[in-house]
Amino acid sequence: MKHDSHLQAKTLGIGKAIAVLTSGGDAQGMNAAVRAVVRVGLFTGAKVFFVHEGYQGLVDGEHHIKEASWESVSMIVQLGGTVIGSARCKDFFERPGRLQAARNLVKLGITNLCVIGGDGSLTGADTFRAEWSSLLAELQKEGKITEEEAKKSSYLNIVGLVGSIDNDFCGTDMTIGTDSALHRIIEIVDAITTTAQSHQRTFVLEVMGRHCGYLALITSIACGADWVFVPECPPDDDWEDHLCRRLTETRGRGSRLNIIIVAEGAIDRHGKPITSEDIKSLVMKRLGYDTRVTVLGHVQRGGTPSAFDRILGSRMGMEAVMALLEGTPDTPACVVSLCGNQAVRLPLMECVQVTKDVTKAMQNKKFDDAMKLRGRSFQNNWDVYTRLAHVKAPVISQVKNVIAVMNVGAPAAGMNAAVRSSVRIGLIQGNQVLVVHDGFEGLAKGQIEEAGWTYVGGWTGQGGSKLGTKRTLPKKFFKEISANITKFKIQGLIIIGGFEAYTGALELMEGRAKFEELCIPYVVIPATVSNNVPGSDFSVGADTALNAICMTCDRIKQSAEGTKRRVFIIETMGGYCGYLATMAGLAAGADAAYIFEEPFNIHDLQANVEHLVQKMKSTVKRGLVVRNEKCNENYTTDFIFNLYSEEGKGIFDSRKNILGHMQQGGSPSPFDRNFATKMGAKAMTWISTKIQESIRNGRVFANSHDSACVLGMRKRALIFQPLSDLKEETDFEHRIPKEQWWMRIRPLLKILAKYDADLEAAEHAHLEHVKRMSADSTSP
Repeated sequence: MKHDSHLQAKTLGIGKAIAVLTSGGDAQGMNAAVRAVVRVGLFTGAKVFFVHEGYQGLVDGEHHIKEASWESVSMIVQLGGTVIGSARCKDFFERPGRLQAARNLVKLGITNLCVIGGDGSLTGADTFRAEWSSLLAELQKEGKITEEEAKKSSYLNIVGLVGSIDNDFCGTDMTIGTDSALHRIIEIVDAITTTAQSHQRTFVLEVMGRHCGYLALITSIACGADWVFVPECPPDDDWEDHLCRRLTETRGRGSRLNIIIVAEGAIDRHGKPITSEDIKSLVMKRLGYDTRVTVLGHVQRGGTPSAFDRILGSRMGMEAVMALLEGTPDTPACVVSLCGNQAVRLPLMECVQVTKDVTKAMQNKKFDDAMKLRGRSFQNNWDVYTRLAHVKAPVISQVKNVIAVMNVGAPAAGMNAAVRSSVRIGLIQGNQVLVVHDGFEGLAKGQIEEAGWTYVGGWTGQGGSKLGTKRTLPKKFFKEISANITKFKIQGLIIIGGFEAYTGALELMEGRAKFEELCIPYVVIPATVSNNVPGSDFSVGADTALNAICMTCDRIKQSAEGTKRRVFIIETMGGYCGYLATMAGLAAGADAAYIFEEPFNIHDLQANVEHLVQKMKSTVKRGLVVRNEKCNENYTTDFIFNLYSEEGKGIFDSRKNILGHMQQGGSPSPFDRNFATKMGAKAMTWISTKIQESIRNGRVFANSHDSACVLGMRKRALIFQPLSDLKEETDFEHRIPKEQWWMRIRPLLKILAKYDADLEAAEHAHLEHVKRMSADSTSP
């Protein structure tokens, strides 16, 4: 049966033609989507056409619509912008323009259109589809197409991918380009922070977002800004006083800088624009602080796409092809979008309608409605931001709970952001928060101190682990750990780390039978570059590592520019977990990614070499092979390098690179800063509640299985899962979960590298409907 369905996928597109266009403002990651649409389309047997210059090219036709080949999308995955061009087109929004576009498509037999753009572009596509029959009738009447041509193209399928750096499209958690825009912004914020601290300055940063404050909001979470102005939630009428009070308080606590983030569409409660210059003059007049304005502008659109956007573009591109080829005259035009970590298909016009409703709500000054319509992801980000930023450091007269926070395992970028938000949310709730240095060893030796509000100031953007971290497990220290839990009156423990944090928490849980002091709630926040902690699709730090690998792969590939054909063998970290190798392979456009979870033998290696030899005989000049460090003890990186060197003699050179610890370093990516901040806040809120639920006779006693959990992202939400349940899902020998979601993305990696792969094993999105969000729904 599986074999039949595989054949079906490979023949699904035979006799069909797909056109792909990018429209509206460009966004990083569009090229990854174009590449995936072309290659997956060709894999299914369909013809694929580029439409150059967006809708303008569709109207002008002729040389603007060209057939695409496999090689025509080589070496574009790492490029920003869109290689097929984009233009704002007035002609298409008039019926004569659409008539011309319809004729151009009919003449080429194209009945499937993939549009990558913002809400304006997608609305245009839907209008085009609705009018298709009448356009064909008119063309036939005027003799511009024959009856047979009209019959062959009787209906038009449309699928949209949202490419917009503003993340302003409702129905998807992330649009293509948003993550890369955040990378550009954060690079600048980090650079400005150092100069602002030197001179004790206030910086006002204006970011893009005319109708949507997403970039401004996430930037504020990611850099711990003092204030953020977003169009969806204007400040109260006395905001000037409040802002000045906040800035004075921050300086009073010893901070040498203030950062204020403004979305370009920021307004007050009465709809009057709030500009960065207004804020600057306010701060200078009232407080006399040296204040500077930086307007980021088109920098945010530029540069290389982040790893997240390349993977998002590739996943969405594949889904778009499947949605087009499975489409019938009755299926609505749909958008392929991301919900949590799942690809979903949503009716295009439902999404457009909600997006328009947000703008309407803002125009009518119904800001609460606008916030709800933006969806749960936006709402949650706003809640976390306001909880962390809009509260004075509280004066605690009576301590509610005593909670300790620690790092365990290898350092990972984003650990400090998780510690910061845990500590501050804990203080806001009236808890005493202790920090433990050097993991479980520090807990045993009593390397524990109290953390105040300013203790974690400026930690969000710092890489590594400020608390210090070790891989030591707690079992041999139960006696000392129990004594310190009693000595420091610890009632709950937040453990931020990798597989050791997970196994360490399991050990503590098993130790509860002998040591009553260990009967307190624990929560593990997964933080490791390997992304191998059971119970979560993502770990804090993995995104940063992935970007480091991508950047290096790009540079390595570029280093061979102008030389003869060359293949690079790259070794990545990850222990036995193939997440980094697979995702880096997908993001960097690798020809193969060797991992432990998918065993391979000498025949597979031979086939891969043969495949590359064939490729190198065409116009392709670069090869990239990724190998996970522990994928096979005998087929080492040296072995694979030697094999490729020998077999490629006379056709290509081989080079090898072991990336090593640079994958663990660097400052955290925007995704990891935001993810860690939300995880820390959620973990602290949960543990405070758990402690209150576990109080027996005036002291905490928690030994139920749900009092020791992993907080993880599963498909669409952040959820707490008991450690005892996850035990069954774990391969302890190889330190990986038994089932891993990203294995379903591997067929896409193979198809994009021109291999035959089973599409049935790949992830599939189904058509759903847009859920109107209520304010209390939760999502990461």
